[in-house]
Amino acid sequence: MPKFAANLSMLYTELDFLDRYHAAARSGFRGVEFLFPYAYDKQELAARLRDNGLTQVLHNLPAGNWEQGERGIACLPERRAEFRDGVARAIEYADALGCKQLNCLAGIAPQDADPAALRATFVENLRLAADELGRFGIRLLIEPINTYDIPGFYLSRTAQALDIIAETGSDNIQVQYDIYHAQRMEGELANTIAGHLDRIGHIQLADNPGRHEPGTGEIHYGWLLEHIDALGYQGWIGCEYKPAGATEAGLGWLEALGYGLQAEAATA
Repeated sequence: MPKFAANLSMLYTELDFLDRYHAAARSGFRGVEFLFPYAYDKQELAARLRDNGLTQVLHNLPAGNWEQGERGIACLPERRAEFRDGVARAIEYADALGCKQLNCLAGIAPQDADPAALRATFVENLRLAADELGRFGIRLLIEPINTYDIPGFYLSRTAQALDIIAETGSDNIQVQYDIYHAQRMEGELANTIAGHLDRIGHIQLADNPGRHEPGTGEIHYGWLLEHIDALGYQGWIGCEYKPAGATEAGLGWLEALGYGLQAEAATA
């Protein structure tokens, strides 16, 4: 049975961030993820997890100035020192939150950048981060993101991610496979997941177009989730979508597909 985690950066946005933990638990979620924890006191976040019986499934390494449009710094040669500092900060938060996976956003490639320098920087930074995270029992993930939503994003395809992971030589890096981004860039969802399941550490979902709930677009989630389950995937599936309306009202897709959260919560 799939384990679904609420992405608190995208769900329950009608509430203040710290109130979203209780809302997710009340809906029946047992795990949560979000983009970044760094604006909040880590002990306060840990208390919200504990008080609501939630597991912190995932968050990202620091990714530069998000408000100014940066979407990661890992491929940028001039930001190496900042990246290293961010790894240390991320470990502090992950340790406090009991989070066992951190995602590294590659960043947007400058138009005039040397492709070889970008790749060499990304590989070097990933090796460093994977080694440091491994000392704390934390796995590093990298996520291909579609270049329609984020033009110029350096890492955009599954094969590219797998190739870069192989170049690092690290056994502590896996792919964060976002179904929405993969559908936009390459399709072939079922065979890609089946062919590379051993290198996929985390899955996220949203439908396309619109990035709303499953059932609002073209992806046959009823079949796909059964397929993922049958393959033996044991990780969490992050619900990283934009609710078409209020979050709670939009959770009916889980019940419709036979994954009632309340039933899951009662047996967890």
